[in-house]
Amino acid sequence: MRMIHGAHVIIYSKDAEADRAFFRDVLKYESADAGHGWLIFALPPAEVAVHPSETNDVHELYLMCDDVQAFIAEMQKKVKCAPIEEQRWGSITQLTLPGGGKLGVYQPKHASPLKTRPI
Repeated sequence: MRMIHGAHVIIYSKDAEADRAFFRDVLKYESADAGHGWLIFALPPAEVAVHPSETNDVHELYLMCDDVQAFIAEMQKKVKCAPIEEQRWGSITQLTLPGGGKLGVYQPKHASPLKTRPI
């Protein structure tokens, strides 16, 4: 029996309301109101990878998609997007959220432990 049943990800933002609106209205993520309009969003299935580093407590968040070109074509109508970079393990880009923070997005080329993929 696994003791952990999910992950709670926190994105710190200089304009949290604008970024919450982006997740709600643009990405169309389902949410629950935790009180006083504080939205908590459901995320798609997730993976975690542990990379070597010279320091601890460095974490990154990337959303995964099946077609990063199509995703960026749609997102460029709404937010600034960095050029797509091809890496050995995937095609990667970053969105600039309305609050000014960056959010990584990539199309993996590696094997995945996820049993189902969204349609």
